Amino acid sequence: MFMPRRIVEERLKQFLEEDVGEGDVTAAAVIPKDLTVKAEVIAKAEGIVAGLEEASILAELMGLQAEAKAVDGDKVKNKQVLMLLVGDAQTILSVERTLLNLLSRMSGIATKTRSLSEQLKKAKVKAKVAATRKSAPGLLYFDKKAVAIGGGDPHRLHLDDMILIKDNHLAIVGSAEEAVKKAKANASFSKKIEVEVTSQQDALKAAEAGADIIMLDNFSPKQAREAGERLREAGYSKVLLEVSGGITAETLLEYASAQVDIISIGELTHSVKALDISLEIFKD
Repeated sequence: MFMPRRIVEERLKQFLEEDVGEGDVTAAAVIPKDLTVKAEVIAKAEGIVAGLEEASILAELMGLQAEAKAVDGDKVKNKQVLMLLVGDAQTILSVERTLLNLLSRMSGIATKTRSLSEQLKKAKVKAKVAATRKSAPGLLYFDKKAVAIGGGDPHRLHLDDMILIKDNHLAIVGSAEEAVKKAKANASFSKKIEVEVTSQQDALKAAEAGADIIMLDNFSPKQAREAGERLREAGYSKVLLEVSGGITAETLLEYASAQVDIISIGELTHSVKALDISLEIFKD
């Protein structure tokens, strides 16, 4: 994933401004002005690091020298130095929490995603782990990038990426067939159409209406397998199958064995376990 640096800079500045407020009163009260120090950003647990690019940009924005000692996507060890910082002591202390929050969150997402992706790879199945849009406001790009770094699929980033017809759309429109018909009539040919269904019969109706992707919502692995078999028997083998709803690391391979294409997991981004990372200032 790529976003122009200037846009990333603006978002990072907003994060920092939110934390700093009108100024770091602690640093101002106890730390001398114009004091240059060095600091290390250190992993306190094994995992997949993500967010080093953003951490470097943030540090450089604040006039600090940043030297990454790893690359986003690397598997890092406990006590491994991820980055060196050199610069004004007050600035380093003021930027510390924002830098660590983003780096720890992105690394936690990448670590979880890599773990699940490797399970699928070892099982030699076609399914791929994907994220959802269940993320905190302001963090969607960073969360999705972390998923991609971890080896997962970011799924759609925004509402304008594709047409995803869900239960509440169907509650208003009335049926999958009618919703797909309206989508084909009113949207660009460039937009794929996905329909969320809760039964095998609805899956068939959505395929018949011309859906490109069918999301099997809260299906058991057995039900997902049966739905896929019915679709293939009906001649819809090219329709992609996505499963979603309550899927965990423990049930991942059961769903993968159902021969689905996409396994979307909300907890990748809505229940993040941050990787433990700290910043430590040291004297030469």
